[in-house]
Amino acid sequence: MSSFENKTVIILGASRGIGAATAYQFAAQGANVVLVARSSKQIEMHAGKINNPQNAKGQALALTADVASYADVRTVIEKTLVIFGSIDYLVNNAGVIEPIARLDESDPEEWSKAIDINIKGVYNGMRAVIPHMKKQGGGVIVNLSSGAANNALEGWSHYCASKAAVKMLTMAGHKEYAEYGIIVVGLSPGTVATDMMSTIKDSGVNPVSQLDWTTHIPPEWPAKAIAFLCTEQGEDFAGTDFSIKTPEGRALVGLKHPSDE
Repeated sequence: MSSFENKTVIILGASRGIGAATAYQFAAQGANVVLVARSSKQIEMHAGKINNPQNAKGQALALTADVASYADVRTVIEKTLVIFGSIDYLVNNAGVIEPIARLDESDPEEWSKAIDINIKGVYNGMRAVIPHMKKQGGGVIVNLSSGAANNALEGWSHYCASKAAVKMLTMAGHKEYAEYGIIVVGLSPGTVATDMMSTIKDSGVNPVSQLDWTTHIPPEWPAKAIAFLCTEQGEDFAGTDFSIKTPEGRALVGLKHPSDE
């Protein structure tokens, strides 16, 4: 396991699921962790657990922000720099699947809110942190992607469109900032046993909702993959969506699915 001692990671969308698991993963490896979400209750709880020396090596800070607001995200970046002095990694994990609906039944305002979070949230994180990473000579940005970036699914027009846009933001970030030592990479984790997946299952819409719960991986798996992408080995996948949906991808991270036998 690589060490992230004296390194700092910001996780946007850290209240639960993959974001929370990522916070614990980095803290266990010695990183300073900044947990960000719209509400404070959950991230403060996670930060409290991390700051218990018996549970983790790193320190944690909880900051409330709406990723759809550039001013909010910029404030997170500035506060992090004041407290920890640098930002080595940014994880753009904030995202929503609601509202699941066919296009002609979708609520325009809610559809727009999903786009603001899923696309503008990623842009805001990248826009706010890249100038600082340029000054310090590098860093890593991990954008949470999805198979939905490549395939249309019924009821998911907002999610598929937004994840396709995030994939392009990853490619654009790599093209524009690789020369500054900034690694921009996506992670396509597959289906994960989180609250989002519960919402999908409850909807009964499209084949993903019909998958047996036992087929979904735990959020700790993508958390380990994110940490992997923040090491030197992750540089090989810059500008792409790295996947742990394949045996080869899982093997690189040190994961093994029963189907890999």
